[in-house]
Amino acid sequence: MKTKRLFLMLAMMTLMLSMLAPIGVVAAATGEGSLAYKDTQKAANEKASLLTGQYGTTSVQYALIDQGKIVVSGQAGINDTAGKKPLTAGTMYGIGSTSKMFTAAAVMKLVDVGKINLDHPVTEYVPDFTMKDDRYKQITPRMLLNHSAGFNGSSLTNAFLFSDNDTYAHDTLLKQLAEQQLKAVPGAYSVYCNDCFSLAEILVERVSGTDFTSYIHQNFTQPLGMMNTKTPQDQLNTSQFAALYFPNSQTQLPRETVNAIGTGGIYSTAEDLARFSQIFTGQAAGILSSGSVDAMAQAEYKKGFWPEDADTVVNYGLGWDSVNLFPFGDYGIQALAKGGDTILYHASLVVLPGENMAAAVLSSGGSSTTNQLLANQILLHALKEKGTIDEIKAEKSYGTPVKADMPAELLDSAGMYGATNQLLTVNIAKNGELSIATPQVPNYPAEKYAYSADGSFLSTDGNVKINFVKENNGRTYLWTRQYLSLPGLGQLALSEYAAEKLEPNDVSEEVLQAWKERDGKRYYVINEKYTSVTLLSLGSLQVRLFKEAPGYVIDQKITGLNNAVADHQIPTTGSRDVTPLDFYKEDGVEYLRYGGSLLVSEDALKPIYTGKHSSTTIQATGYAKWYSIPDRAAGKTMTVSSSSKGSYAVYDENGACVGLGIVKPDKETVLPKNGTIMFAGEAGAKFDIKLK
Repeated sequence: MKTKRLFLMLAMMTLMLSMLAPIGVVAAATGEGSLAYKDTQKAANEKASLLTGQYGTTSVQYALIDQGKIVVSGQAGINDTAGKKPLTAGTMYGIGSTSKMFTAAAVMKLVDVGKINLDHPVTEYVPDFTMKDDRYKQITPRMLLNHSAGFNGSSLTNAFLFSDNDTYAHDTLLKQLAEQQLKAVPGAYSVYCNDCFSLAEILVERVSGTDFTSYIHQNFTQPLGMMNTKTPQDQLNTSQFAALYFPNSQTQLPRETVNAIGTGGIYSTAEDLARFSQIFTGQAAGILSSGSVDAMAQAEYKKGFWPEDADTVVNYGLGWDSVNLFPFGDYGIQALAKGGDTILYHASLVVLPGENMAAAVLSSGGSSTTNQLLANQILLHALKEKGTIDEIKAEKSYGTPVKADMPAELLDSAGMYGATNQLLTVNIAKNGELSIATPQVPNYPAEKYAYSADGSFLSTDGNVKINFVKENNGRTYLWTRQYLSLPGLGQLALSEYAAEKLEPNDVSEEVLQAWKERDGKRYYVINEKYTSVTLLSLGSLQVRLFKEAPGYVIDQKITGLNNAVADHQIPTTGSRDVTPLDFYKEDGVEYLRYGGSLLVSEDALKPIYTGKHSSTTIQATGYAKWYSIPDRAAGKTMTVSSSSKGSYAVYDENGACVGLGIVKPDKETVLPKNGTIMFAGEAGAKFDIKLK
């Protein structure tokens, strides 16, 4: 389940020590009146160093703004292993989905001047926007900004590239959407969706008559003095960027470029994001109207179905991930938050409109979650130092379970539950014990919960509470609330429908047999560009069937010999990025269409030639070529020579990248046993391969 996955991710991050020790923290405080924020600066320094020392972060940068002044600013970690390029307040990071706040602000700017009505159809402004599903005509700009349009999720093929500002993802979005169905009635519920903001970017361009990069500079970065905020379409000083590193090594990577700018492609600094926050604290007059700022901070998530209010970090506004971020509500303070994660960069912006304060934290490595916790800590220490709050409150729990008799009708809630790429076995015993297991990880112990007098199932430590909810749509959901503590960084709260009960899906023997033949097979991406950052991980998808969920491919319902689609409708993140499976054969080779990606069956992979010299050439289709590594080649050293229009990647049997041509085009890679090799490039690109 989502909570388990997040817990495991953060637990691993806690255990994982950064390979590179921090080289110190650069700090600057410009006090407001007699307040120098010395205690806050000290806490920020210590906790930033904690991120780089214990939470998998290579470098981190932070800033606090109060009443329009940057009062705390600093950095921790390393920027290059040689120590020649120190971190500064001007070091730029990719801010990922925090870019969505620029997109939301851009739409609201056009609302202010009367050019967009949030509740008119998007087709009124982008007439060539169309889909296979007629309900697309109901989608409004508001639904784009509150994640409720009903799109499948993310059309990001060739969006994440190394030092390459190819606009393919932007230029093909409308074409990709035209081939898609909706997963829900527009406005029915809000679930995180990148395509909503990619379309909003196009909406801004069509209505304003200018490109998105120029629009945000003219209306936001220039008026606010954000000199270090850029997009891939700007002239960039590559030496200004925070360094990125090959996994588990000191090999530096090229700059990461996210070419879906409106959904995740902006670069910035912590101080610049702090300046941007002035729009939402009323410190920057003339940028957005107070009406638009207030509208963005409203509880948009309540316009569709959603769990009852509880402590959490996700409750959508217009653009905002949260319009009531935990734990600030416990102090009577509204906090707005937006996080962002690219593959390699991470960001968080937390704004307290009523206090005219905000904190921004950016990092190379780590996660937006730990960045947000650092931003929370900086703000809480500053509020305490100012005297706005007396103390930082103790961490919370749901308490020890109080044994009670469980109503018999709850037994009916047992069964199989699913969310995007997740499958859960939920068992409920008559004695009130709830057990949740994950068939995808059979060796992982089942989670146990006990029925308590408050009508919920509680974990023994009191940090997790679970209920079953039947919504008005007739579907049953696993509602999970959780407090998760990260040593030194504070507490995270989550409340969400983590999964939906899957209905039985009977399929014919013929259909079932077709899927059984695919069970366990891998399919490899062939249409990702050779500069793609995703080459850092194995570009493949494995078909997996589980006896616990007949008629399903994990959470996707089998609908035919060659097709499967997720039928669940889970707000927040549970139904995020539901991408249908669509198989077909051509010349005896099976292919898989998976959103904008095209994959080929492992059956089509040939073993790499084990002699001393061979070559391979990318054909006119431009599709990548994959090879398996036979036993006779394992342990040999491969050297590849190619043109600048191509690259290669080598993966071990677990899918870890052990060699990437774009990083070391003329260096050697030892071929791992049972691994794979991918060659990608423009049509006609030739690779000369030597083994020794």
